[in-house]
Amino acid sequence: MNPLEAALASLESLKPGETPNYTRTAKEFGCNRSTLSKRHRGVQGPRTVQYENQRVLDEQQSRTLIDYINKLTERGLPPSNEMLRNFAKEIRGRDQRLGREWPKR
Repeated sequence: MNPLEAALASLESLKPGETPNYTRTAKEFGCNRSTLSKRHRGVQGPRTVQYENQRVLDEQQSRTLIDYINKLTERGLPPSNEMLRNFAKEIRGRDQRLGREWPKR
C-alpha cells in the first residue's frame, strides 16, 4: 500500500463527526497534503481514473479499432482519417464529436 492509500485509510477510520487533520496525517504518512485532502473529499481521483475519463475509446474499443485497421491494411486499403473517425464514432455509440486531429494523436 502506498503512503497516500495508507493515509486515506487512516482518514476513513475516523469516527463520525471527527474533523480530519490533513496536515498531520500527510506528514505522518509522507504524502502531499493537498492531494490527500482532494482525494479524501472526492474532488480528485487517481491519475489512472482521470486518464480513463479522458480517453475517447476504452481498451476493448481500441482493440476493435485496431483490428479494423489491420483488416483494411491487409486488403491494401489503409483507412483515411475520416474513416477512422467514423468507425470510432460507431464503436463508441455516443454523439460526442471526435476532434479533426484525433486520428493523428
